[in-house]
Amino acid sequence: MPTGVLFAVLAYSIYSISDSITKSFGGGALSVFEINFFLNLFALAALPMARNSGDRWREVFRFRRPWLMNARALLYTAASLCFTVAITRVPFAETYSLAFLAPLFLTLLSVVVLKERVAVVRWLLVALSFVGVLVVVRPGFHQLGLGHLAAVGCALFAASANVILRVISKDEKQVSIIAINGVYQIVVAGALMLGDFAMPTLYDLVRFAVIGVLSGGAQLLIIRGMRQAPVSHIGPTQYVQIIWAVILGALFYRESQDAIGYGGLVLLIIAGIATIFSDGAQARISGRWAEFRARRGEPETNRVEGPEI
Repeated sequence: MPTGVLFAVLAYSIYSISDSITKSFGGGALSVFEINFFLNLFALAALPMARNSGDRWREVFRFRRPWLMNARALLYTAASLCFTVAITRVPFAETYSLAFLAPLFLTLLSVVVLKERVAVVRWLLVALSFVGVLVVVRPGFHQLGLGHLAAVGCALFAASANVILRVISKDEKQVSIIAINGVYQIVVAGALMLGDFAMPTLYDLVRFAVIGVLSGGAQLLIIRGMRQAPVSHIGPTQYVQIIWAVILGALFYRESQDAIGYGGLVLLIIAGIATIFSDGAQARISGRWAEFRARRGEPETNRVEGPEI
């Protein structure tokens, strides 16, 4: 297994472990806002490691696209709060399956907002993912609550934030994107928790610290993995989280799926991985076709505008 892919598998596995610890706060004395406040406060410890050697601290909050940076941070904060609500109320595997609706929303938003063209194969695979989610959750057969709605909201907000990220990623520094997200989450969650604040215990603080260290380490592993392997190889590794959700949910929270539910999870994983590999194949074919035309001396104006996703 390539080193970059191994880093990514390890990172997403660590994310799942940190999410399972977050789930342990469900039904406790702390509000969702307080949980998010302390999680992000401890996660800031990893910020110095995300800074490139050429970045200056005094320029961290100097943005080229300030409106988009702030909008993305706000959307990411909403997604994070929704995920915390979901993970503390809904079975692990169901939370992840609903959160993995994000690619569906991202595809729709890319067409509407960015005017990108989407291949038919991509639409079919996205539809297959949606079917997998429906099989797992089975609305109408299972009682759906606030946690399920929050998981869908998480997917929608995360997809919206990622659309903005596509626009700003080439112009803004990585450390700036991470820092503004952290500031928004701490300020928003901190303000909202004041009305229902409960003093965390030493055990709570230890759990927050562990989650913060794990999340920060996982983020750094993802960054390192993407430097050593193509994104098309990194993408499929995120579906290891669903496997971990089944294992950790069964071990620590006595959660389980029936045969139909497991079938839906498998369908979701297959469709997701196929989507990512399909995108990689399209990119390689487009690159080779462009190279072939360049060798023939065809002008750049023959290129079709609008990338396929």
